[in-house]
Amino acid sequence: MNLSLEEKNAIICGSTQGIGLAIAEELALLGANCTLIARNEEALQNAVQKLDTQLRQQHNYLVADFSKPDEVKSVIEKHVETNAVHILINNSGGPAAGPIIDATEEAFLNTFNQHLICNHILTQAVVPSMKNEGYGRIVNIISTSVKIPLKNLGVSNTIRGAVASWAKSMANELGQFNITVNNVLPGFTATNRLSTLIDNIAKKGNTVVDIVEKNMTEEVPMKRFADASEIASVAAFLASPAASYVNGVSIPVDGGRTGSI
Repeated sequence: MNLSLEEKNAIICGSTQGIGLAIAEELALLGANCTLIARNEEALQNAVQKLDTQLRQQHNYLVADFSKPDEVKSVIEKHVETNAVHILINNSGGPAAGPIIDATEEAFLNTFNQHLICNHILTQAVVPSMKNEGYGRIVNIISTSVKIPLKNLGVSNTIRGAVASWAKSMANELGQFNITVNNVLPGFTATNRLSTLIDNIAKKGNTVVDIVEKNMTEEVPMKRFADASEIASVAAFLASPAASYVNGVSIPVDGGRTGSI
């Protein structure tokens, strides 16, 4: 199985922590030159230092705030003027939890911009070089909510579903150019975001964090949360030459929690 990403250039969004950073670390281990994108420059500098360079990989970063699509557009268009891109990992933190009935119009619009619009901007910018290189892998980190909506995540459920439909449409159009578009759907993953969600649930339910965690792990057949590296492994496979005929799919990485086939 060919998993080598030597001489491949990858862009990884939201990559200073959590799943995004874990994906960058995995792609670097496979030989990719990684460009990290996030809004915090100090965190980006620290993250780049964690990436493997034993295969003479060269890593760098771009500073962009995904709440500002125009800024993302400017940054990525400048980057592709002088850099070929083979791999794009679309990944951005989700919106605040809450019932959909309580969601504001602004919450929907902000989340739509941060996820779908920024994904589209980045994809439009990198596809020309992917066509020229004859190799393209676009991997979107979404959520199992595209299979079954999650409780108390109304805005996220709505926009994640839109991203999944966008990705399938893009996969149908780009497959002929040896560019694949796939989605990874993380389940409960031990990240700062999950910790925040658990804390909020505990506070609203007037209970303790340990009980909330226990109840959540009981929903998972494997009886534990995922490590970010386990999500990263699937994303890295989809980015590799070995996944050349995998296109337009959404893969749950959730320990079996999603209740659909």
